Amino acid sequence: MKFFIDSANIDDIRALADLGIVDGITSNPTLIAQTGRPFFKVMEEICALIQGPVSAEVTAIEAEQMVQEGLVLHKIAPNIVIKVPSTPQGIKACKMLHDQGIKVNVTLCFSALQALIAAKAGATFISPFIGRLDDINQDGMALIDDIVQIYGNYPEYSTEILAASIRHPYHVLLAAKAGADIITVPPKILWQLFQHPLTDKGLSQFLDDWKKTGQSIL
Repeated sequence: MKFFIDSANIDDIRALADLGIVDGITSNPTLIAQTGRPFFKVMEEICALIQGPVSAEVTAIEAEQMVQEGLVLHKIAPNIVIKVPSTPQGIKACKMLHDQGIKVNVTLCFSALQALIAAKAGATFISPFIGRLDDINQDGMALIDDIVQIYGNYPEYSTEILAASIRHPYHVLLAAKAGADIITVPPKILWQLFQHPLTDKGLSQFLDDWKKTGQSIL
C-alpha cells in the first residue's frame, strides 16, 4: 500500500518525508486555506519535497473551466495530479484531461458507481471518502470493498483506489486489508501508526539494561 499525506503544511510534510515512507500528497482548497499562504507557492514547495504524485484541486464547476485550471496547475511541476469532483462535469473534465495525457484524481466519491464511471473516464486515482460516510451512519469501508471487487472484474481499468477521509488508524488497517492501493492520511494519524505501548515499554527496558553494562557501540 502507498502512503499519501493529506496536508498542505510544509513542516508536517517535511518531517514525514524524512522517514522515507511517503509516496505522495493530497491537498484540497480547505487545506490550502488553513496554511494562510499563496496557493502556488505552497504547491511548488510541496512538489519540491515529494517526488510522487501531488494532487492539486480545481475550483471551477464547469468542465471546460476545470480543464483550463487543470492545464495551469499541471505546469507547476511534472508530478502534479489534477483533482476534480465526482460530478458529471468533473467526469467530463477527467476524460478531457486524460486524453491530453494528464493524470487525474477524481475526489468526493461516495458510491461504487461513481468509482466505476471515473475509471471509465480514465481517472488515475479515485478517492472514496470513508470517514464522511461513517459520519452519516453509513459503512465507509464497505465502499472500498465494493470498488476493489468491481475494479477486479475489469482488468482494463488501471484506476488506483485512494482511500480518503481517514479518521483513525483503524481505517488504515481496514483499507489495507480490503486491498486499497493507497491511503491518504492527515499527519497526526500517520504518526499514530507507529505507536504501541509495548514498543515504548520494551525499548525503555532494553536501554536501561544496556546502560547497566557500561558499554558503547560507538
